[in-house]
Amino acid sequence: MIALKDNLGTEFVERVRSIFGAGGLLSKAQNFEFRPQQQEMAVAVARALEEDRHLIVEAGTGVGKSLAYLVPAILFGLEQHKKAIISTHTINLQEQLLNKDIPILKKVLPGEFEAALMKGRQNYLCPRRLERALQSSKELFTGPEETELGRIAEWAGKTRDGTLSDLSIEPDPKVWAQVCSEAHICTQKTCGQNSRCFYQQARKRLLAADLIVLNHTLLFMLLGSLEEQEGRESGFLFPNDFIIFDEAHTVEQVASKQVGIGVSQYGLRSAIQRLYNTRTRKGLFTVMRDAEGVRLAAELIDDVEKFFDAVESKADFRKGREFRVREIDLVPDTITGRLVALQSRISEVVKRADDEIIKAELQEFGRRIRDARDGIAIFLEQAAPQHVYWIERTGKTAQFLSLNAAPIDLAPVLRRMLFRDNCCCVMTSATLAVGRPDLAYFRERIGADEAEPLQLGSPFDFQKQMKMFVVRKMPDPRDAGYTKELELWIAHFVEKTGGAAFVLFTSYRDMQKVAGEMQKFFAEKNFNLLVQGGGAPRTKLLEQFKTTPRSVLFGTDSFWGGVDVPGDALSNVIITRLPFAVPDTPLIEAKLELIQARGGDAFTEYSLPEAILKLRQGVGRLIRTTTDHGIVVILDNRIVTKPYGRAFMQALPKCPVEII
Repeated sequence: MIALKDNLGTEFVERVRSIFGAGGLLSKAQNFEFRPQQQEMAVAVARALEEDRHLIVEAGTGVGKSLAYLVPAILFGLEQHKKAIISTHTINLQEQLLNKDIPILKKVLPGEFEAALMKGRQNYLCPRRLERALQSSKELFTGPEETELGRIAEWAGKTRDGTLSDLSIEPDPKVWAQVCSEAHICTQKTCGQNSRCFYQQARKRLLAADLIVLNHTLLFMLLGSLEEQEGRESGFLFPNDFIIFDEAHTVEQVASKQVGIGVSQYGLRSAIQRLYNTRTRKGLFTVMRDAEGVRLAAELIDDVEKFFDAVESKADFRKGREFRVREIDLVPDTITGRLVALQSRISEVVKRADDEIIKAELQEFGRRIRDARDGIAIFLEQAAPQHVYWIERTGKTAQFLSLNAAPIDLAPVLRRMLFRDNCCCVMTSATLAVGRPDLAYFRERIGADEAEPLQLGSPFDFQKQMKMFVVRKMPDPRDAGYTKELELWIAHFVEKTGGAAFVLFTSYRDMQKVAGEMQKFFAEKNFNLLVQGGGAPRTKLLEQFKTTPRSVLFGTDSFWGGVDVPGDALSNVIITRLPFAVPDTPLIEAKLELIQARGGDAFTEYSLPEAILKLRQGVGRLIRTTTDHGIVVILDNRIVTKPYGRAFMQALPKCPVEII
């Protein structure tokens, strides 16, 4: 029996190898070119799937990693009746998978397969909730909100997918919250038979799909708690599945936000106001004609505001939007007792509700009030061990607060959540290594110590396609003349390539300052200057950059990675400073403290490798195809003057370097 399994294993792996060969199945696809690195990655993924092992792959830009994991995932899933879950960080990559890569494979692979995009359920309209909202509109909505409800109802009759992305104008969040799909309200039992229930129809497609694409944030929300994952006999989201993370370098950052505790002032206020809103005098308690509930909710809104005012008075936001809390009982607990009373009242009202929808709505709010109460208690008592606690300003104008706690070291959590026995988790990205081919730094940070590492180089010829300039003459950033020099060198190199440049900053404030000072220069030289944060979304800025000649784009964090501009539109990437993370966010500060407490060196164990990964991401924006050419400019002399500069240089593609 064992010999048979080994034999089958070899057969499957060899079949995958041949598909990626020079005359294999994929050679029938348009623009296919044989790449040994792609073939090697596909074979490694096939082996990992077959042997139920975990695999971490760094695949350099141009390897074609999406096809390298999609082909074995689809074939293995179909043959073994397993579901493939593909998780990405960016919408760009999701669109590439669904609109480009998967359609190619549908044409060339043997056997039919179905792929589906998974969105969070609150993206979907629930017709049953919409119908109920229309029936109770007088008790639930103000005049303008009723008008908005009418607009949504009109759209509901025409839409085909029933999701937010299909609405031409973003709806009022208060109204949408009352008509979208909710976990305990829009269920298979209540809405499953309704062919117009968009979420339930999408759910059926997901259950039938062989391959599901979703983003990291949604995935970690659905994975639930560590206990939930450990309680599963097999699989992650479905009983028989496996996960492939693309853009895996972002997993730790996303998981930190989802695995911890978060209590939002806005969310808690909204939940109470859905029960009863003192301003509009409408809500579920009004529908149920429950005077006691109305009184409790009305008083509680004031209590919530007073509680968060007290929290704000203890926070110092001078350094940014986050403030770390180190002591237990930051403020007196004036709120959890009141939340318990409201929860009890909801339970009482549920008992006399005949209407199943209203009952389900009330139960959902009971759960939210309970979760907020538990979160506030844990936050004030700092009851979760090995967590960092902080307060964050949220909302478009930072007018609300949220209370947060997250594990300082995620490795033990992710090890038990993702890298379990008898499961397969594959992670891949173009940038995971910081100098060692065993990808030790990344594997240790995410708890993948036992996972097999594989590092594959890029098929691009960087010696011919790219040149790097390092400006040794740049002064120290603390020097008085630093900004002036920065502007001069940016101007010099932008003129050298006639625009077509990304200028990447590590500080939003610095970027705005330099952009303001250089506006005149760009106007005089007829360059099209685009600056992140000026109101236009990232996708729109990118589109303008790609289509407008002589464009120069100033960007911060989100432009260092996940942005793809092949061809002549981008031929110059200017790095203004080495991207060391400022240890002023509570999570990073706590990680550094933990390393020191364990007797380690925080700079070499965390700050330096993180900066190397980020620099590799930024430099990686330049060469995206075999025909791309361009320059990378580093305007930070520490890369050649400091001992650690060598680690940065060694991690970058080998190409001609000119030091000025």
